Amino acid sequence: MYRGSVTDVFFDLDHTLWDFERNSALTFQKILSECGVGIDLDDFLKAYTPINLNFWKWYREGKINQSELRYQRLKTTFDSLKFRVGDELIHTLSEQYIAHLSSYNHLFPNTIGILEYLKPKYKLHIITNGFQEVQDRKLRNANIATYFDQVINSEMAGAKKPDPLIFQLALEKANAVPQKSIMIGDSLEADILGAKAVGLHVLHFNAHNEPKHNYCCIIHDLDEIKLFL
Repeated sequence: MYRGSVTDVFFDLDHTLWDFERNSALTFQKILSECGVGIDLDDFLKAYTPINLNFWKWYREGKINQSELRYQRLKTTFDSLKFRVGDELIHTLSEQYIAHLSSYNHLFPNTIGILEYLKPKYKLHIITNGFQEVQDRKLRNANIATYFDQVINSEMAGAKKPDPLIFQLALEKANAVPQKSIMIGDSLEADILGAKAVGLHVLHFNAHNEPKHNYCCIIHDLDEIKLFL
């Protein structure tokens, strides 16, 4: 659909290429065990996953800062499960989570295949709201860093998706124009509506089985990108 009209492809990282839920679960399995937290992993993850998404939404909106995000998502999860954990242990878990998260590097199916397919034809980039220290390690450890010309994160931009500033910085660094650029990501709010507002083409990777919408085309497998590019 976009062949010939697109020169630059911008990807989100977490939940789009890098399998955040799977890698996060493995990290919690490790750190909860090593810290002696006797809680059922499945119960913890069932509570944590939606809580984490909500806290990331508030972080995007500027309602909380980085340290509040890292602490409160854990405290709120334990509180919701009525599992007593002291502040010192929560801070330890928060630090251990960040330290070990990027040591797990499962990618979504067909990630390498689609990057290999796109790389000869387009300039590829990342736009992420994740923290630079963590995101850089994820890209390196998953052996996908070399596919991308520019990696733009919210710390660098001083703004988070869907703020237009981060997309404008990404376009500037990539020496690209919105009319010839496409954003591919999982978040309807941050990736799709944010990029669309700046004039980019958009493609929604529906990793969370969200309801159908009419904002743009939807894919459920990265290999489907070949239908458009």
